[in-house]
Amino acid sequence: MLVAMAFSSQLVASPLSFSSRNYSQSVPKTVPVALLHRYYRPISFTKTNSNVAIASGRKISSIRCFSALTPELKITLDKVVTSQKVVLFMKGTNEFPQCGFSNTVVQILKSLNVPFETINILENETLRQGLKEYSNWPTFPQLYIDGEFFGGCDITVEAFKSGELQELLEKAMCS
Repeated sequence: MLVAMAFSSQLVASPLSFSSRNYSQSVPKTVPVALLHRYYRPISFTKTNSNVAIASGRKISSIRCFSALTPELKITLDKVVTSQKVVLFMKGTNEFPQCGFSNTVVQILKSLNVPFETINILENETLRQGLKEYSNWPTFPQLYIDGEFFGGCDITVEAFKSGELQELLEKAMCS
């Protein structure tokens, strides 16, 4: 869902979804909430062609989008996913998963006796949102094998059942 907000007569679009009553989560955390309510307000717009949008009866020639995936975060994520053969971005830790899907992937990896690194995405909202853009995958957990995005829980379960996951992990561990 693309949400648009007016700020000092400029249109700012955010790729993050939020309700009309609670839209502070899409704004950088450095903006005080009092300022947010004073300067940001949801507006509706319709796209008329690839270059012009109509917002509240006005033509707007450009739309800026917030991106949680900064160049610095992308470089960091590149280093993290290539630092270990198997990296799992999950809700919680491998000792204490805070999501059933994350727990499922952890149990599969443990059953295969594969060493893996886990990163708790609940500790950092910027990381959580940036990863969604980095992998082009909207949900967690996210499994990376040999520096490449493999998939979420459903894909991991299906690959485990078919034997594909075991083969891929064996190749990764040998390389």
